[in-house]
Amino acid sequence: MSTVTTLSLAAKLLADGRFLITGAGPHEEAIDPERLASILFAWDERTFYGTFLEKTETGLLLSPSEALSLFAAPLWLEHVTYQPDSVFSGYRDTALAIREALASGKIAPDFSQWKEGRYGWKLAQSPDGFPPYGNRWLSLVLEEALSSKDELGMAWDQLLTQYPALLVTGSDLSPHLEEREWLQTIGWLPDLTPFRTCLRLVEAEDSFGDWLLTVYLQDRDVPDRLFLLEPDASSPHGFSPVGLPADWLEHGERLAHDIRKCREILPWETPESTGPGLVSRLSNEQAWTFLTTSSLLLVQAGIHVFLPAWWEQVRRVRPKLKAKVTSSVGYGRHSYLGLSQVMDFEWKLALGPVELSEEEFEQLIRQKQRLLKIRGHWVQLTPDLFQQLQETLKKSKGKSALTFRDVMKMHLTAPAVAEEAIEEEDERESYPLSLEVELNQHLLQLLHQLQETKHIPILDQPASFCGTLRKYQLEGSSWLLFLRRFGLGACLADDMGLGKTVQFITYLLYLREYGQADIPSLLICPTSVIGNWQKELERFAPSLKVFIHYGNHRPKKDAFLAAIEGADLVITSYALSHLDESELSSLTWNAICLDEAQNIKNAYTKQASAVRDLQARHRIALTGTPIENRLSELWSIFDFLNPGYLGSLGDFARRYVQPIERDQDPVLIGQVQRLIQPFLLRRVKTDPHIQLDLPEKNEGKEYVPLTAEQGALYETAIQDMFARMENTSPMERRGLILTTLSRLKQLCDHPALFLGEPAGRDEPSRSHKLERLLELVEDIRQKGERCLIFTQYIEMGNMLQRILNREGFGPVFFLNGSTKKEARDEMIARFQDESLPDSQRGTIFILSLRAGGTGLNLTQANHVIHFDRWWNPAVENQATDRAHRIGQQRNVQVYKFISLGTIEERIDEMMERKQTLSQQIVGSGESWITELSTSELRELFALRHDWLDTGAG
Repeated sequence: MSTVTTLSLAAKLLADGRFLITGAGPHEEAIDPERLASILFAWDERTFYGTFLEKTETGLLLSPSEALSLFAAPLWLEHVTYQPDSVFSGYRDTALAIREALASGKIAPDFSQWKEGRYGWKLAQSPDGFPPYGNRWLSLVLEEALSSKDELGMAWDQLLTQYPALLVTGSDLSPHLEEREWLQTIGWLPDLTPFRTCLRLVEAEDSFGDWLLTVYLQDRDVPDRLFLLEPDASSPHGFSPVGLPADWLEHGERLAHDIRKCREILPWETPESTGPGLVSRLSNEQAWTFLTTSSLLLVQAGIHVFLPAWWEQVRRVRPKLKAKVTSSVGYGRHSYLGLSQVMDFEWKLALGPVELSEEEFEQLIRQKQRLLKIRGHWVQLTPDLFQQLQETLKKSKGKSALTFRDVMKMHLTAPAVAEEAIEEEDERESYPLSLEVELNQHLLQLLHQLQETKHIPILDQPASFCGTLRKYQLEGSSWLLFLRRFGLGACLADDMGLGKTVQFITYLLYLREYGQADIPSLLICPTSVIGNWQKELERFAPSLKVFIHYGNHRPKKDAFLAAIEGADLVITSYALSHLDESELSSLTWNAICLDEAQNIKNAYTKQASAVRDLQARHRIALTGTPIENRLSELWSIFDFLNPGYLGSLGDFARRYVQPIERDQDPVLIGQVQRLIQPFLLRRVKTDPHIQLDLPEKNEGKEYVPLTAEQGALYETAIQDMFARMENTSPMERRGLILTTLSRLKQLCDHPALFLGEPAGRDEPSRSHKLERLLELVEDIRQKGERCLIFTQYIEMGNMLQRILNREGFGPVFFLNGSTKKEARDEMIARFQDESLPDSQRGTIFILSLRAGGTGLNLTQANHVIHFDRWWNPAVENQATDRAHRIGQQRNVQVYKFISLGTIEERIDEMMERKQTLSQQIVGSGESWITELSTSELRELFALRHDWLDTGAG
């Protein structure tokens, strides 16, 4: 590369204020931008000798400040001859003038640029030939400097604090301000006038009198010193100078200038009424215009204004339409309300301390007065406000009349906004009309009881209940009946094992005691717990007549109604709620209860839709986990309980689900909590009020390594997933991730499960997890104790049953979704029957998590083994509570199996760290894994070889 000895330079100012610099060698060959930067900025440390400069294909792009340095003080290399063209030289002359002005402080704010909406500067004294772009260049250089965090930037921030008028730009600047006035306003120039011109508005005695507009001069040094100016037609400015300090008289032109400015701003000062002074008597309409509009324009123009003391409060008043409930609800022991009941109201308009009836407001608006003095208080009434009032009343009457549902939602979600907290956008003629509902004493008491359940009266235990109910169980049954009284659906969400079953049974007995059991109630539950319900009803309420609607020979069509005649309770399954929809919808039920109500969590399934369409006098949901994975599951349950209460699913998702699951917004979480609290009763085992005295539950993790075979298969599966992921759509990508996730979990259980190998290839030696399970089961059996084993995979359950029986641990029971009801009931009865020998009742019960994770009472087991993890604490806790519940006499030991170095360990670590919303509103599942980036997935799925059993030992 030859050495450049002669460098021709050219420059161009671009539209965005940057400069493009290009160079050419002695033979007019273009100089590479990198080399050009190293030549022009060879001694410039700030740009690291040209390295940090922005380059294009043809040259260098310099910011305004970088260009100023280059043009005003170039650090030329001595061995190079520089030949700038005429444009480049012109920029040098301009840069030198800018630099000299900055050094001497001879710059000033440019009023014309401030009026255009940006901070602009200009040379205080421009030299001859100073180009138009020069001031813009200066402004951009200062903008860079003032926005920095160094000493100059901090000084500018302090100046803005001291002179806030500097922040006012564009249309916010008064068109009546002259440049000198503006420079005085922002503190750039001193204002030597000893007084300020002020206008004062004096209120009328009543709504129809005249208002007075007076002119004062205020002493700048002593603001409390004011001089009222008397009108004087002979004076050039329209006011008498009598009484003013002598040294103020020489500033008469300033007063005349201010009065002219006031005349330009005040709309009633017309050219036809030209004369000295100002109109001093204003009508009601003119006074309102002065208060709302003209006073602001005057202040912007530098005229001080004194307004009546009450105006600030009146201006800030938020008009409220008050609806006082007059409906006679809440009276009597059996008064029925329901969320859909239309409420009767007495309507009033509240304007600060003044309340107007609907008739009063219409009378006043016909008077066409903007400002009215009512009962000693001034208020402002506008046509816009009247229109809003009419529209709001129209929306709240007739077909759109407010119901108890609307009243409850407004009461529970009403924001606590102070009267003074008014938004800037409200400071106009258009005020937002809010609706406020005032509850009567009975509704206030009802809502208080719904929010504070301890105030609900506790009923005595029904005489027909066989057993003794705990205090909290009586409270739960009383709460269900209390909500029924008002037609409100109830979600009993007690922790697993606290006896939701007996609380609903007690509720049914109450209905019969109080003569409200004239038609049957309906219970819908998972097939796996129908037998459990049947046994519990026989045990605690043998007097109730129960009909089980299940099986191939169940009655259909007209035979169904004949079969349930006289029954207190009909029990059926979720699957049949859709298949037998015509039978179940042929009558209005006394009550419908959903056990394990999370079964309708997906609102779009035919099953959930069929359940929601059933008719009943009262609706109840029983669940230990109202939300397993997503907040929308809560909507589905509550739309069954109280249709329409949470709005449509789309509206609920937009308002709550998406922002809460994205940002975990505590304000929105609080709103949802307040909305659902009246209809949800949740008690946990650890609540001191419950006083369960349950045995301890000890949870531990069993970490086991993979075998060498498992490790090799694991690596291959991961590589295959990432290879296939490269050319997939987002939907295919999610499916591939979830499929691989499931296959890896199966692989961690046993290679035969992953490979789909037939029975006989299930040697325990191929899986250390299986070997550890056999050791645990042996230890449990030697202690004479029993265990539950949970797995997600039916194939794994079959393998475990086969191996455990082969190893001599039988009989081993296995309950899954395909197990017939009779077989389920027999297995559960044998396992729980203490009178049977171990050879008949068995010591091991394997359950698939889906079929056996809820609704079962298996307290004869005091060991719970989660062979593979569901990665949802709520679901795992449900499963564990099959053993850790009322009736358990021994401490319960929980074992959670985790394969070391695998995704099982990674996700367990993440679940330990992750702060979820499960104890507030939402839970956690596996779907979040599909949204991770590819690099995050690699980190999550990667096999850590530290824990791989290579077989070397």
